Amino acid sequence: MSQNVKNNGLPADPTDISLMNPAVPEDEARIKEAFQDRDWNEIKSADSWVIFKVMAEFVEGFDKLAKIGPCVSIFGSARTTDDNPYFKVAEEIAAKLVRHGYGVITGGGPGIMEAANKGAFEQGGKSVGLNITLPFEQQSNIYIDPDKNMDFDFFFVRKVMFVKYSQGFIVLPGGFGTLDELFEALTLIQTKKIGRFPIILVGKKYWSGLIDWIQNTLLEAENNISAPDLKLFSVVETPDEAVRVIEEFYSKYLLKPNF
Repeated sequence: MSQNVKNNGLPADPTDISLMNPAVPEDEARIKEAFQDRDWNEIKSADSWVIFKVMAEFVEGFDKLAKIGPCVSIFGSARTTDDNPYFKVAEEIAAKLVRHGYGVITGGGPGIMEAANKGAFEQGGKSVGLNITLPFEQQSNIYIDPDKNMDFDFFFVRKVMFVKYSQGFIVLPGGFGTLDELFEALTLIQTKKIGRFPIILVGKKYWSGLIDWIQNTLLEAENNISAPDLKLFSVVETPDEAVRVIEEFYSKYLLKPNF
């Protein structure tokens, strides 16, 4: 008998997922239950109220960071330990930025974030932490200024704060979160949603595979980006080089909020 006809001879419901995968009746029941009108309406009602929590996070972030002054955000893995060479690199970059008049913003957690906050804190500079509430409870590190230590439930609100109040992104080795923050900034600059600011990748060996893929696949093979897009970021090896890119950029452009 055709799959499109039920056993009683009547036409089958084209939305019946058992036609696509008849071997999972338990999954079918579970999915159908999840899409009952009552459950769906409850979800939509809850969504309407969540907007107030989103607004509260924006208000707190804008209020605390409104007068923060020029800052550079430093990104990297939360898993980096203090015996990893990149931990010291992040610490040195932050210290040098403070000596050049910048504050430092991080994601507020351990690893590279802690190293950067430590470097800024020990130099007496502004040390900002934008922590994110996670199921495994990422804790704020101890080197954040108490009045600049914020917790966010929403990644997208947190990313707005990074982009709005940073005069540069310095990106050390990290994972998905680091890549998310990197490509968010590249996309906003590429599409001219915000003004250009320096984006610096630290660690030539670490980033070489990604950069080769961007150039060879995205640009040359698929034509999904333009040649000038490769100039939206710099790749360096040392703390001095990273800070020099920031300094050279702002010798030509005015320091100001990004939007």
